[in-house]
Amino acid sequence: RRRFFQSPMGMAAAFMALNATYGCAFAGDENEASDPDLANNRAEGLADQFIMDMHTHFLRDDTRLDGFARFRQAVGQMGWNTELNAREQTVDDLKFDNYRREIFFDSDTKIALISSAPSEIEQDWFLTNEQMAAARTRVNNEAGSRRLMTHAIFTPGAPGWLDALDAALELRPDSVKGYTVGDNTHKDLARHPWRMDDEATTYRGYERMVAAGVKNVCVHKGLWAPQLDAQYPNLAPYADVRDVAKAARDWPQLNFIIYHAGFRHIGNDPAEALAEFDRTGRLSWVSDLADIPSQHGVTNVYGDLGQIFASTIVAQPRVAAAIMGILVKGLGVDHVCWGSDAVWTGSPQWQVEGLRRLEIPEDMQAQHGFAPLGDARGPVKTAIFGDNNARLYAITDAERNAWRTDALTQAKAAYSQSGGLPSNRRYGYAAQG
Repeated sequence: RRRFFQSPMGMAAAFMALNATYGCAFAGDENEASDPDLANNRAEGLADQFIMDMHTHFLRDDTRLDGFARFRQAVGQMGWNTELNAREQTVDDLKFDNYRREIFFDSDTKIALISSAPSEIEQDWFLTNEQMAAARTRVNNEAGSRRLMTHAIFTPGAPGWLDALDAALELRPDSVKGYTVGDNTHKDLARHPWRMDDEATTYRGYERMVAAGVKNVCVHKGLWAPQLDAQYPNLAPYADVRDVAKAARDWPQLNFIIYHAGFRHIGNDPAEALAEFDRTGRLSWVSDLADIPSQHGVTNVYGDLGQIFASTIVAQPRVAAAIMGILVKGLGVDHVCWGSDAVWTGSPQWQVEGLRRLEIPEDMQAQHGFAPLGDARGPVKTAIFGDNNARLYAITDAERNAWRTDALTQAKAAYSQSGGLPSNRRYGYAAQG
């Protein structure tokens, strides 16, 4: 069974099962689930699609953070996703070697950006800025093309943060990223939350970014379940998107890419998010983000799909459809950006296939005025998968197509010819029927 679900035919069967379970509108011919030639031909026909995943992670070799591996193990043991009990989950799956395989060999991703997260404990940064830059050099030298890009993490208000930002900018990052709650890894230790619109502090960082020629500011927002408000009242006011609009208005020369699109409902039963949407027509903080352009007259606010697509597309696909509808309607299709947050949830390929097949159900389109997402290669999904990120990061036509003949593609071909198959394993909540 596991081998079947590693195949294009198994992937098709999975999405047809979701249609039957949730009454969704995943595209697909039921014959794909039983005809390997039909399924393989479809997969091969989409393999050259330009996918630019600007939200990925791995952990440093000397990491002390075993929480992601323990979470995977716990999800299996609690019965939420029993397939994860098949083998012990280890932190090695979250380090560079497996990252390289899952991003570039086991998915159709062409260009990725490696991200990180800061901590009050220096060793508990996912990766240092220097380690991200080194990974970029390693992958791009191997490929002979521009396959990997990087963030530089900035930490407004922390001791020495401006000097640290200056040093990070000397590494020529492709964009910068910050967490307004501060230390998201150890929330109990977080002492330096910050606001995007803080003129006295954060704006000094923006000045240096502009001077260095960095235009894209990625900011972690959301992923803050309601119960965290009481647990971390000192951080809760910094988790939502209320500080986005003023920063965007004051800094039109910057692009503010809001990671996770501010989605609040993480860690809870996804049915809670669906209940909110069915009751109000809104999703906490996603709708607030999507309202910003019309309410504040700005055009430099973007929504990233990292983690929120992974957390909803299988467990509650109508929530995924609602997210897509809200963001496309409010921000515009040219302001919604592909990010997977892999490898926390495994290779991004199952997410890629989810968006390729996803359609907003007709009842939701009619009730909420959502436009259809269209075909896998249609204008909406083409923009989200790659065109928007390519524009933001000034990717040239030559860079966009260099993957076709580079050394990494040749290595991927050898991997496939030797029998390598993607796991298509999804790490996380799976609804039990």
